[in-house]
Amino acid sequence: MSEMDMYRVDEEEEEFYEAIRILLMAIQAVIYVLYDLVLSIPDESISRPLTRRPVTSNGYIYMNKILDGDPYIFREVYRMYPDVFRKLCVIIKEKTPLQNTRHICVEEMLATFLLVVGQNNRYSEPRMIFERSHFTVSRSFNKILKALNTIAPEFMAKPPPPDTTPPNIRESTRFYPFFKDCIGAIDGTHIPATVVGREVSRYRNRHGKISQNVLAACNFDLQFIYVLSGWEGSAHDSKVLNDAISRRNGLKVPAGKYYLGDCGFPNRRRFLAPFRGTRYHLKDFCGGEGNHPVNAVELFNLRHASLRNVIERIFGIFKSRFTIFKSAPPFPYKTQAELVLACAGLHNFLRQECRSDEFPPEPEDDPVENEEDNFQWDDFQTQEQQRDNANQWRMSIANQMWAEAQANANNVNNDNEESDHEGEE
Repeated sequence: MSEMDMYRVDEEEEEFYEAIRILLMAIQAVIYVLYDLVLSIPDESISRPLTRRPVTSNGYIYMNKILDGDPYIFREVYRMYPDVFRKLCVIIKEKTPLQNTRHICVEEMLATFLLVVGQNNRYSEPRMIFERSHFTVSRSFNKILKALNTIAPEFMAKPPPPDTTPPNIRESTRFYPFFKDCIGAIDGTHIPATVVGREVSRYRNRHGKISQNVLAACNFDLQFIYVLSGWEGSAHDSKVLNDAISRRNGLKVPAGKYYLGDCGFPNRRRFLAPFRGTRYHLKDFCGGEGNHPVNAVELFNLRHASLRNVIERIFGIFKSRFTIFKSAPPFPYKTQAELVLACAGLHNFLRQECRSDEFPPEPEDDPVENEEDNFQWDDFQTQEQQRDNANQWRMSIANQMWAEAQANANNVNNDNEESDHEGEE
C-alpha cells in the first residue's frame, strides 16, 4: 500500500471516531435534560384503579339467606325448590371433582349457572348479586357446566325392560295393544345458535335462522332417553338420526321395540312414522263431528300423533324452564352444544325429584314432511326391503285399529237400538 493510501485510511478513521464522539455528547445532553425534567415533577403518588375485586364472603351470606327464604321465590329464580337445589349440590360434590374453593362454594357456582340458563341472564346479573369479577363468574359457570355434563348420562332415562309396556299405553284402549312395543318418541328441534365465520350458512335452517339441530328421544314420562346436539341447523333430521344410531354410545333401540317419529323420518321397524299424504296433526282432527277419522289411515295417524305428542311437550317444557334456549347464547359453539346436554340431564333430575313441578310448555313449530331419499341405514337389509316390511307392518296396525273401532261403533249402535226398543215396549 502506498503512503497516499495509508494517509486516506487514517483520515477516514479519524472522521469515524469524531462522529461517534459527537453522538455520545448529544446522548449525554439529552439525558441531562430528561433528568432535570424528572426533578421538576412534584413528588406526588399516582393512584391506579384496582383491576381485581377484593375477596368477599357475600356469596356464602346470600346463598344461606335465599335458601332459607321463600321456596316459591327461589323456584321462580333458580328453576327448582331449595331442597332439590341442596340435593343437586350434594350429588355434584360426590360424583364430580368439583368442590368448594377457599372463597366460593359449590352452591354459589350452581346458582350462577342457573341464573344464566334459567333466566337467560348474562354474567352481569351474577356479578352484581355475588359481587364477583367477570372472570370469576365465567369460571364458576364453566365449572358447573363441566360437572353437569359429567353426571348427565346418569340422569338419562333407561328404556323399559323387554317384557313391559309403558303405563300410558297399557292403560288406554286407544293405544293398546296396537303400540304395546313402543317405548317413546323421537324428534328434532332447532335451538338458536351463535356462529361466526365462513360456516354460518351451514347453520341456517329452513326458516332462515342460525340454529343447531338437536335430536332427542324421550319416554312417556317426559324424560329424555337420548340427546344429540351440535348438528348444523341445515342438517336433515334423518341425517342426524343416522349419526345417532351409528355412534358407539349412540341411540340404542332394544330388540322388538321402537320409537314414534314424525314425517321427517323414514318409516322403519325401529322408528314408526305416520302415513304421508293424509291428515296427521292433532289440530287437523279438531273442530267438530266432520273432522273425525274416516278410514284406517286417518285413525292410525290420529292415534300416532296423540301418542307422539309427548316429544313436543318435553321440548316445550325444556325451553320454558331454561329460557337461554329462546335466543342465541353468547358462547363458543362447542359450549352451546354442551349446554343442551347439561340442561337435558338437569331436566330429568328435576322430573325425578319433583314430578308435579312443570313449567308451561312452549309451542313447537309444526314439522315439515321432508323426503327420505337421502337417508342411509347401516343394516343387512336394503332400504327398499326395510321400507316395504315397515309399511306392511304399519298398515296391519292401522287395519287392526280400524276394525276394532268399527266393531265398537256397531256395538254402541246396537246398544242404542236395544235401549230405544225397550223404551217403546
